[in-house]
Amino acid sequence: MQSKRKVNQSRFAPKRVDSREANHGRIVSIPKEGQCLDAVQLGRLEQAFRKWADDSPREDVRNARQRILIIFLLIRFTGAKLNEVLALNPVEDIDIKGNAVVLHNSDADKDNKHRRVQISETLSKEIQAVLSKPFLQESPLDLFDIDPGFVRRKFYERAQDCGFPKRLGGPEMIRKARAVEMMQGNLPLPAVQKMLGHSTPNLTSSYVSFSADDIEQVTKLFMDREAARKTSARNSFFGKIQAIQRGDIQSRVVLTTISGYSITTVITNDSLELLALKEGRLITAEVKAPWVILHGGDEEPKCSAENRFNGVVERISKGQVNTEYSVRIADGTVLCAVVSTESAQCLSIEPGEQVWALFNCFSVVLHLE
Repeated sequence: MQSKRKVNQSRFAPKRVDSREANHGRIVSIPKEGQCLDAVQLGRLEQAFRKWADDSPREDVRNARQRILIIFLLIRFTGAKLNEVLALNPVEDIDIKGNAVVLHNSDADKDNKHRRVQISETLSKEIQAVLSKPFLQESPLDLFDIDPGFVRRKFYERAQDCGFPKRLGGPEMIRKARAVEMMQGNLPLPAVQKMLGHSTPNLTSSYVSFSADDIEQVTKLFMDREAARKTSARNSFFGKIQAIQRGDIQSRVVLTTISGYSITTVITNDSLELLALKEGRLITAEVKAPWVILHGGDEEPKCSAENRFNGVVERISKGQVNTEYSVRIADGTVLCAVVSTESAQCLSIEPGEQVWALFNCFSVVLHLE
């Protein structure tokens, strides 16, 4: 019998478009695997930028690096060209309240000189935080007043820090990777093309027609969903399938998260085929709170649970029957565990203490992206 616990397919899956009906090449050619960074690798690169931006004892150096980080994030999440980002006026072109950026098209397209691109609320707040720093208060235009050659060098360095080929970290390749990521995330082609600053493609009548308002709304929904995923929802891990070991009845699936964690799950072969899982596919793994087991202490416990994460207890909510623990692990993901209040008394764990959060491979539910 099909395992319903392991399958979470949308009843309203987006209609597939035959590659012969939609000219992807007019947006960006979809490269073969390894020719641009995938979503998980982009996440690792973002983490490398963030670590580098904070990794200096000197405030002036951190401020300078924050500017490079914001440039990366804008290219990463808008698909803009480097010269378009460097041409931004932070006061006039960044709509913090509306969560949008107005880019000035560098191509000679008289009908599409400017484009408004939606960004997540999280990115808006991050840009606002940088603009509010003292060193930019008097001259906010300095935020993007940086030599493009210097920016490129820093992009290449961060890519090499992650072990990626230098060329994959260039602004143009980040833009291309973003376009591929959005298309693979089922953002409608007109929306992707609008973000990149190209003309609207001529789609056949079999594809949905989108107005300008439709495109802006669907892009906003896409950004909100993506931001929720990347800000590490409770008990949720986004990653890429690294290995599949097929058995006679069930299969073992191993995925690697953006932060480099390994998650192991076991699902039925029927679920494996129904979800069409294969190595390299992006997927979300979730585990319910009652299936998370806590173990106090710094030393990694020796147990049969395949998935083990060290973290810090942030919050404890005690009830008469059950007690809920919130544990934040190194990458910011919050794991919620629910235990009986009687067991909680035996654990004697307090907020701020280090614990291990454990769950076995049968507790993990996979969701298609």
